[in-house]
Amino acid sequence: MNDRIRTDIAHNARVWNYWLGGKDNYPVDRAVGDQVTGFYPSIGEVARADRAFLGRAVTFLAADAGVRQFLDIGTGLPTADNTHEVAQRAAPDARIVYVDNDPIVLTHARALLTSAPEGVTEYVDADAHDPEKILAAAGATLDLSRPVAVMMLGILNFVLDTTEARTIVRTLMDAVPSGSYLVLTHPTLEPELGGEGNKAAMAFWNENATPPITARSRTEFASFLDGLDVLEPGILSCSRWRATTGDAPVVAQFGAVGRKP
Repeated sequence: MNDRIRTDIAHNARVWNYWLGGKDNYPVDRAVGDQVTGFYPSIGEVARADRAFLGRAVTFLAADAGVRQFLDIGTGLPTADNTHEVAQRAAPDARIVYVDNDPIVLTHARALLTSAPEGVTEYVDADAHDPEKILAAAGATLDLSRPVAVMMLGILNFVLDTTEARTIVRTLMDAVPSGSYLVLTHPTLEPELGGEGNKAAMAFWNENATPPITARSRTEFASFLDGLDVLEPGILSCSRWRATTGDAPVVAQFGAVGRKP
């Protein structure tokens, strides 16, 4: 077994996989996942809403906005309707680069994240804290002179310093041209989204799992989109972003898509 794979402490990618009903997790992940659910019963709903948001956003970008390149940072463990599957369903020639630094994700991704024949799917072993490394590696597969959709779903919450998180986003978006997109989700404690329950759950997580996590306010989340044109319907619960039904339950996870002018 890869000596970077820790089975004695819960890890985000595996716990998220557990909440989504996957099997790529260990007893410690399930135990912590159940404890977090005890603090915050809707966490499984958040995970599913985040995944559904990904599907709607990528479908829009590939089918309607004409995007053919996706840089998905913080991939997580493969599950149903991964970014390349959604994108290549609409545009078989789409090129996707996945980025994660979890060795178990790397192992699964290389086995499972296979491309349509017309397109390309690659995987980069890198940390979200190192955007220059990500860009250098992604440039081997993506043409960074053409529009790219930068996907950062549930990943900036693992960059604890907000100034650093903004710098990471700015570095990435400065490297891609006009017509590129930023796709974001992020947990929040804001009461309007029912985020109060997140506080105890996150405190428990930070004591019992890795990596540590933080929530952010609407204002902090909006700052990641500075300089971009935020697409309608703006910043809201990711479950409500261009949802097919108007009564989707609100979850404490902001979602938004911005376009680089």
